[in-house]
Amino acid sequence: MTGADQWLRSAPAHWTRGRLKNLIASSANGTWGSDPVDGGGNVRCIRAADFDRVTRRTKISNAPLRYVEPSSLRQHLLRPGDLVLEKSGGGEKQPVGMAVLFTGTEPAVSSNFCARIKPSADVDSRFLSYAFAAAYEQGLTQAAIKQTTGIQNLDTGVFFASRWAFPAKEEQRRIADFLDAETARINRLIELRNRTLALLAERMTNRLDAAVRGVAVPGPKRLADYSPLGEIPLDWRQGRLRSVDCDVQTGPFGSELHAEDYVDSAWPVVNPANITPAGLVADNRVTVSDKVRARLERHVLHAGDVVFGRRGELGRAGIVTEAQEGWVCGTGSLRVRFAKGAFHPGYLRRYLEIPAVRHYFQLQAIGSTMPNLNSSILLNMPLLLPSLAEQAEIAQRCAETENLAAKHRLLVKRQIQLFLERRQALITAAVTGQFDVSTASGRNVTEGVTA
Repeated sequence: MTGADQWLRSAPAHWTRGRLKNLIASSANGTWGSDPVDGGGNVRCIRAADFDRVTRRTKISNAPLRYVEPSSLRQHLLRPGDLVLEKSGGGEKQPVGMAVLFTGTEPAVSSNFCARIKPSADVDSRFLSYAFAAAYEQGLTQAAIKQTTGIQNLDTGVFFASRWAFPAKEEQRRIADFLDAETARINRLIELRNRTLALLAERMTNRLDAAVRGVAVPGPKRLADYSPLGEIPLDWRQGRLRSVDCDVQTGPFGSELHAEDYVDSAWPVVNPANITPAGLVADNRVTVSDKVRARLERHVLHAGDVVFGRRGELGRAGIVTEAQEGWVCGTGSLRVRFAKGAFHPGYLRRYLEIPAVRHYFQLQAIGSTMPNLNSSILLNMPLLLPSLAEQAEIAQRCAETENLAAKHRLLVKRQIQLFLERRQALITAAVTGQFDVSTASGRNVTEGVTA
């Protein structure tokens, strides 16, 4: 008996000992069908991307429409109470093998990377979904994974052969009713915490925006020449980035940097993915050697440089620290370097993030499938020009605001993680018979959790 199924020894004596396959009537691979057709007859196709991994239900509203031949549809059509099991995909942090319950009424099938699971006649479908959740948490699906070419594939034969114990259907229903009520309560708490995170993000954005635009600065105001910037302090100047003594350099072009130039454990290359709210981060898979770095001298970064992503989240920027001196600006980035005393890099970094400036970038970006920016667009950006001392003060105030918000976010995320852990503990305890749900409230598992 393995560690994952040791609970079988202490499961209620009246529960049936067997295997997971005893709970399953059938398992059938899904289908991708073909492109949707005019005139109706299309159905939703449930992918792993359409799993609600908190409630463990399908999210049919965003599932793609596909056309499935009538003869094939009869074989693959999902019915309320079926489970959809992810058989292929997954990743290091999210292994393949999760199952969700289908509760929709709109015609739907599972995709070819999933399987439709029908519970046995004497099995409650909700209980089965909770049992699969407990099996996933215990690592039974991970033990049945076969990985090839980076894709995880679930061996359902191995997984379904896992030892299990289960009660009669009436007790299954009581367990499912109990878990439906208790997990719904925890889910509401998680939703409240997620709303708190959204409010924190909105509040921080508003405070940073007000600080950068001088809204909080006492004294008379005037309307900015660039109207989206709103009212600004009367003594602030306006201009464009090109009016400041600075040098803007685009990252190397394809002709300057080739695939064979990238090596391991050398000088990191800063592309948009390396620019995070917490600063620049290195990716040891995207680095260049000393020889290549010397060839790209004009793209080498110095402490105080502002690195700006040309693609992706337009407006996100990072400042090069002394420890990052010598890193290289990537092909997807722009580097801004100010002459000494010309402008404060910290103020520019915050300024690039305010809604009005991000809107400017969205309007000016070129390209349809992958909008991007160039040095000309950045140099022509409308810019507010408070004094250098005010810029430094604003940058410091913004950093303090962001640090405080980060602490609050971390606290809320820890609470969400605690809720998720307690929710899973409750599910596992109930479906493995660790307590009698007819006398349990679940409060022992979620003790101390409040809204």
